[in-house]
Amino acid sequence: MKGKRIGLRRRRGKDPPNKSAAALVLTLDAAFVEDLDDSFKDNRKDDIWLVDFYAPWCGHCKKLEPVWNEVGIEMRSSGSPVKVGKMDATSYSSIASEFGVRGYPTIKLLKGDLAYNYRGPRTKEDIIEFANRVAGPLIRPLPSQQMFEHVHKRHRVLFLYVGGESPLKEKYIEVASELIVYTYFFSASEEVLPEYVTLPELPAVVVFKDGTYFVYDDLEVGFPQKPA
Repeated sequence: MKGKRIGLRRRRGKDPPNKSAAALVLTLDAAFVEDLDDSFKDNRKDDIWLVDFYAPWCGHCKKLEPVWNEVGIEMRSSGSPVKVGKMDATSYSSIASEFGVRGYPTIKLLKGDLAYNYRGPRTKEDIIEFANRVAGPLIRPLPSQQMFEHVHKRHRVLFLYVGGESPLKEKYIEVASELIVYTYFFSASEEVLPEYVTLPELPAVVVFKDGTYFVYDDLEVGFPQKPA
């Protein structure tokens, strides 16, 4: 849902209608972004929040503001469970400090007791993609070969856990909780894999990249700290 433009008649001594209408559109757009105060810390636990911590004097923050309003509109209109807010980190410095805010603007997705930093491009599309990825499940199941092929085509690097419950899966979940800010993590049964994939044993973590794949099949093999 986009901000609704409302036509205004020009009146003598008033701002030109284009200026008044533009200001009204900005106000309506901003309504999709909640201004957060010191009550936010105690009231946020049951929701997932995407928050822009800003400073009023920060030029980069002012540049982000219209993009952030668009993010709020898009998240609301898409039915996302993620709530979009902004907080003046200079007025509520103690709360910002607790969330690890060190500069402005700082974008974080807050989910339960976890706070995920966004460090990508400050575009509506990239921020929304980050929010939807991190807000969703850590491990996304792929129930069919068709779904696997669909996901494989969309991701240059694809992490996939194959098998049942195991210490390896626990490690996989642990890694996913840290690296979900960079990429998606999936799981599937062996039947879902393409015929060219051969696994020496199960469970295993398969990484698809650049038209080939390799296997993490031992807990002693470290996972990459950031997908290349």
